[in-house]
Amino acid sequence: MPVAQSRPFHLLPPCPMKRLIALIAAALLLSGCGYNDFQRLDEQSKAAWSEVLNQYQRRADLVPNIVATVKGEANFEQETLTKVIEARAKATSIQVTPETLNNPDAFNKFQQAQGELSGALSRLMVVAERYPQLQANQAFRDLRVTLEGTENRITVARNRYIQSVQDYNVLARSFPTNLTAMVFSYAAKPSFTVQNEAEISTPPKVDFSAPGTKP
Repeated sequence: MPVAQSRPFHLLPPCPMKRLIALIAAALLLSGCGYNDFQRLDEQSKAAWSEVLNQYQRRADLVPNIVATVKGEANFEQETLTKVIEARAKATSIQVTPETLNNPDAFNKFQQAQGELSGALSRLMVVAERYPQLQANQAFRDLRVTLEGTENRITVARNRYIQSVQDYNVLARSFPTNLTAMVFSYAAKPSFTVQNEAEISTPPKVDFSAPGTKP
């Protein structure tokens, strides 16, 4: 009578219970090392970034109406108006993708373009103070109020994004979650720079003296 040959131990099929225990242990290990927190904060930062983009787009959509209204004012400074048009064209020409959040160079390029548009619009509004008829134009006043509201929304959205990125980056750089970041390639995300914030918040200097006269 033939004797059944036993399989070597290493060729035996894995025990379902052991596999389940291993999966549970791996899940607990990943959770304890911040894996779930990375997922949550990554989605949170993406949502905050989307809101920043929405508000930037809202501002960009206002610019053509503002330019059209200002053009109706005789002798308005064309250089100031041209800079707004050029700044908007530059800001809207930059293609923003999900990868932008993980690309410091692309992020800084986008940030700089938006900062230039902020500065150009700020100068336009300051120069507009020199034109009483423009200030009396109801359409221009409405657009100005809308622009101011949009700038406030941009500030709020940017602050939320900065906070979400800060939370993510702290997790990516702290021990032991930094080990999880290295294993899954969770690099720190770029944020808005202090220099950019200072540039945007600094009011432009405008010479109100007429050409050929001393201030």
